[in-house]
Amino acid sequence: MATLSPEEALERARAAAEAAREAADAAAEAARTAAGYADQITAGHDGAFADGLGAAAHALSGGAIDPFVFRLSIFVLAIFVGYYVVWSVTPALHTPLMSVTNAISSVIIVGALLSVGVDLASSDGAIMARGFGFVGVVLAAVNIFGGFLVTSRMLAMYKKKG
Repeated sequence: MATLSPEEALERARAAAEAAREAADAAAEAARTAAGYADQITAGHDGAFADGLGAAAHALSGGAIDPFVFRLSIFVLAIFVGYYVVWSVTPALHTPLMSVTNAISSVIIVGALLSVGVDLASSDGAIMARGFGFVGVVLAAVNIFGGFLVTSRMLAMYKKKG
């Protein structure tokens, strides 16, 4: 083990202190950036909740996590959770769940109708909004009416014959 002179020890201590100060400054800057993203998330500014979370993860990781990858991972996890939730439901609960699904689709159709009613003179994306709104209205309507058909057939199974 080599013995350091007092000057070498002092120089190493100064270098370590400088490195610690730089690391603290970088951590403080990352914390300020994350706090700004957290403010955006809670206030609902500049995009959706997942966008804010993706940006915060990007800032906290020092740029190692891409916001697109973060949003994609949320989407994939939602697929798996949805799959396991739906397939673990007992048959007795399918009729009430279909009613809830119809209610959710009715909320979706309200949003799609609002999108269809966008003023064409307001912005460049209004035509696309109206197109996607129309597609949303059609798909939600199919889902609602199909849900009512399935619910009525399932309820007919419980009626006494004769």
